[in-house]
Amino acid sequence: MRQGLVSFASGLVFAAGLGLAGMTKPSKVVGFLDFFGAWDPSLMMVMVGAIAVNGLAYAWARRRAAPLLGDRFLIPSRREIDGRLVAGAALFGVGWGLAGFCPGPAVVTLAALAPDAAVFVPAMLVGMALFHRFDRSDGA
Repeated sequence: MRQGLVSFASGLVFAAGLGLAGMTKPSKVVGFLDFFGAWDPSLMMVMVGAIAVNGLAYAWARRRAAPLLGDRFLIPSRREIDGRLVAGAALFGVGWGLAGFCPGPAVVTLAALAPDAAVFVPAMLVGMALFHRFDRSDGA
């Protein structure tokens, strides 16, 4: 129960941060990608802040034997960059640039009943389900 409450609270903090930073507005993404027009660097600042927080949390986690509310950390062990990773990253980037949403901000925006998110989130879920249905990897 406590782990679920902490997870829920973490999600609320994440959602609030996305909303406060304006990341629920697809125009932020488009403005960031508009290098030769009205470039908006605010998305880069949000990313730098997120990377810094994640880096600190990762450094803290590496010094511990186990998480506070779990048996073990779930840290990926694979380190190789393969075609599958590059293709997935490229597909994510193209979708992000075209739609102006990535999964977190899209779900937060859906909670506000935004029409764009009401189209994007179901399409994202269908894409995820299709991937899991047809994925032939070993799951590692």
